[in-house]
Amino acid sequence: MKYQYQVEDSVFVLTLNGDLIGENKGPELMELANEQVNNDVKLCAIDISDVRFINSSGIGVLITLLTKFRNVDGEVILINPSEQVKKLLIITKLNAIFTIVDTKEEAFQELKKS
Repeated sequence: MKYQYQVEDSVFVLTLNGDLIGENKGPELMELANEQVNNDVKLCAIDISDVRFINSSGIGVLITLLTKFRNVDGEVILINPSEQVKKLLIITKLNAIFTIVDTKEEAFQELKKS
């Protein structure tokens, strides 16, 4: 898995590519999230449109990110999951926990409401 990130309009935007299987990128992503929270960034948009597969470790990474931001009264939104990833989110009932939108613009609109 590869990732890119930036802070745009006080929102931590994380773009993931490949398979989200936890591997050794999980701790790196947590460190990035910690840095943002420490810099008073409380909103996060995760673009998972290019994620092909997520396993239980990858789900753990997403839940940990969500918890980290919600613990500081923030929020995390998932952007444009593939059909396969959408099915996984429904099966695991994570679609009830995460806000899921189709575009980055929608994510920003939702995050600004919170």
